[in-house]
Amino acid sequence: MKGFVAEFKAFAMKGNVIDLAVAVVIGAAFGKIVSSLVANIITPIIGLIMGGIDFSGMAYMVGDAEITYGVFIQSVIDFLIVALVIFMVVKGINKAKDALDKEEEVKEEKPAEPSEEVKLLREIRDSVKK
Repeated sequence: MKGFVAEFKAFAMKGNVIDLAVAVVIGAAFGKIVSSLVANIITPIIGLIMGGIDFSGMAYMVGDAEITYGVFIQSVIDFLIVALVIFMVVKGINKAKDALDKEEEVKEEKPAEPSEEVKLLREIRDSVKK
């Protein structure tokens, strides 16, 4: 049992697990922001453009059951906005990474100037040859 607990502790304290936990918490908070943006700003604007339609009130009655497809439409809009934002963030990160990679390639192409010690040793070598 001690081995299992120690193994679990080592797993749980790895950087990747902690990073993932932070990402989940931030993602949940970001999800609330996006949901509010969609519900309170974007959906009403789309509703106005489409002739004053309120998505949240859209529903279809089947017997005693109410199918709220307007909420589904709002969730789809939520998803599309989150996907767009994530795409833009990943694209920005990739662009920055590419710029850094190109910068490193330029640095690698330039030969490093020899140190003062190497220059001095070369001078000594050259003077000994004469």
